[in-house]
Amino acid sequence: MSDEEEGTTHRESISVAQALELLNNGQIELQGLVPWSSNYTFLITVSDVHLQALAVYKPCRGERPLWDFPPHTLCQREVAAYVLSLYLGWPDIPPVILREGPHGKGSVQLFVEADTEEHYFTMRERPEYDDAFRRIALFDYVVNNADRKGGHVLKGIEGKVWCIDHGLTFHAQPKLRTVIWDYAGQPIPGEWLAELQALRDKLHTDDAPEVNALARLIDPQEIRALRRRLDALIRGCKFPSAEQSQRNVPYPLV
Repeated sequence: MSDEEEGTTHRESISVAQALELLNNGQIELQGLVPWSSNYTFLITVSDVHLQALAVYKPCRGERPLWDFPPHTLCQREVAAYVLSLYLGWPDIPPVILREGPHGKGSVQLFVEADTEEHYFTMRERPEYDDAFRRIALFDYVVNNADRKGGHVLKGIEGKVWCIDHGLTFHAQPKLRTVIWDYAGQPIPGEWLAELQALRDKLHTDDAPEVNALARLIDPQEIRALRRRLDALIRGCKFPSAEQSQRNVPYPLV
């Protein structure tokens, strides 16, 4: 029996609108824990009368306590990063929403079928992925990503570069830790600067619709810090460089 006859689908044959509808309203069935995760992370099936897809469920109460991030907020930050990527137009992040699940509220993200042998370090020298990696590097600065490991960059089965795992983002203090420093100090292309400016314009006031959406996920001082980071990128016109006064790479690297 084919996938279509069984009512199933794969990530790259489902639209974003369909994915969000399914993730928000589909029935959840636990499949098991994802191994080697630092927090409780579950592989699940989400289904309705038309579609079925694999997804990754991260319940808030399964988060390991951290000294520098407020408890039970990482799942919200996952969603905030996705929302910001939609406002900006890049990078490619699998659809993710916040909802109640078998272990309480958490993020539910569409599972990406990917080549498990590929990650940032295996793809970094290939010119066809250069633009995707440069956009991810800029995005990580914008969202203040404290944990961009090489394994958080995936090569989908059809060749698209996806990025995942955005729980450690949006801290109000500088926290950028990433393996993607290859472009530090290089000029940002004019088209991308215009897109960053368009994002900054969307976030210009506290009562902007885009700010209201983010305010349900992160706190006001984190939104103000987001604006400052955008201002710095637009003003400097260059890819960010590592700060010598802090740790600049995550552990482990992959």
